[in-house]
Amino acid sequence: MATTTATRDSKGRFKGSSSSKSNEGRSSNLGMVAGAVAGGAALGILAMFGRKAAVQAPTALAGNWDEALVVEHQATLKVFDTIEATDEHNTVKRAMLLSHLKHALLKHAVEEENVIYPALREIGQRDAADALTKEHGYVKQYLYELENTPAASPDWIAKVREFRADIEKHMQEEEMHLFPMLRSQLSEEKNKALTMTMNKEGFKVA
Repeated sequence: MATTTATRDSKGRFKGSSSSKSNEGRSSNLGMVAGAVAGGAALGILAMFGRKAAVQAPTALAGNWDEALVVEHQATLKVFDTIEATDEHNTVKRAMLLSHLKHALLKHAVEEENVIYPALREIGQRDAADALTKEHGYVKQYLYELENTPAASPDWIAKVREFRADIEKHMQEEEMHLFPMLRSQLSEEKNKALTMTMNKEGFKVA
């Protein structure tokens, strides 16, 4: 039986007119697939960007950094209101609300810990900034305990109420004392820069 020795090019690929045409078609198909993937990735990036922008928008539109953080405080307390209006039969709703609360609080913590608390330290309020950072650790502890307690348990809603009481004290200290003090000690230009930096940090994790 006759045998045919296939020849290869310099890269070790088989040579031949029919193979070449096939490769051309394959390359064209691969190009179309790559284009579709790239287009899908671009749409995904745009969708993610849009979602982040929507999440950060209430903060960004609230004005100066301290006003924006107060808006976030108020939004957080509304989530607590909604959670406390549930009962032991609303376990799925409780889980969803807890997830929403967790995301909002973690974004808020990033804004404060990465921008506002360092600014407090710069004006000599190191102890206050460190105390606030420590309190954020307890926020994470509350979230952890709630995630690991059955949502239908009486202990769950009791823990929510304890959590709310502690976080309201934290908010009150910031809004009534530390935020006004920090804003008053910074120039208008510095306050604007702080606002911009805080929104950038929030957008990253929105």
